[in-house]
Amino acid sequence: MLIDLVLPAVLDTRTGGLTLRRASARDLDALMTLLSDDPISSSRGDTADVGDRDAYQAALEQILADAANELLVVVDGSDVPIATMQLTRIPGMARRGSTRLLVEAVRVSSALRSAGIGGAMMRWVTDTAAPTLGSTLVQLTSDAARTDAHRFYERLGFIGSHVGFKYPVG
Repeated sequence: MLIDLVLPAVLDTRTGGLTLRRASARDLDALMTLLSDDPISSSRGDTADVGDRDAYQAALEQILADAANELLVVVDGSDVPIATMQLTRIPGMARRGSTRLLVEAVRVSSALRSAGIGGAMMRWVTDTAAPTLGSTLVQLTSDAARTDAHRFYERLGFIGSHVGFKYPVG
């Protein structure tokens, strides 16, 4: 848990004010659904299958216990998660000892995309979370197939500066 972050926070979106808060164990099923509500994630196995619940629960517990990580959800008026993202604070030696804030697994419910939720989330990251945590750089990766997401991030001022590589283990 990134303790310096003041949460909950209100995000201004085209649908009105929504609450950004820390995820908790009670959000597990909604998080699984948000991950599976994405064609690329679902093609990688994020299908919200009840048989995978233990694996997701173990991951959630590990993230919640890790002081360098924060799993956040955006909720509607009934406290139902409609979006999520994970933040990881990474101290580093490069760039004269800069601390980076890594943004991962940004998901907005498909029924609510284009409502300004993702933009509000990312503005909160760049305008509030990164400065609060002493980060001089916000970084993220996006699957090469996510061309709409790439345009979205570029509109927000992110620069496609690197090529990423992955190596599957096991």
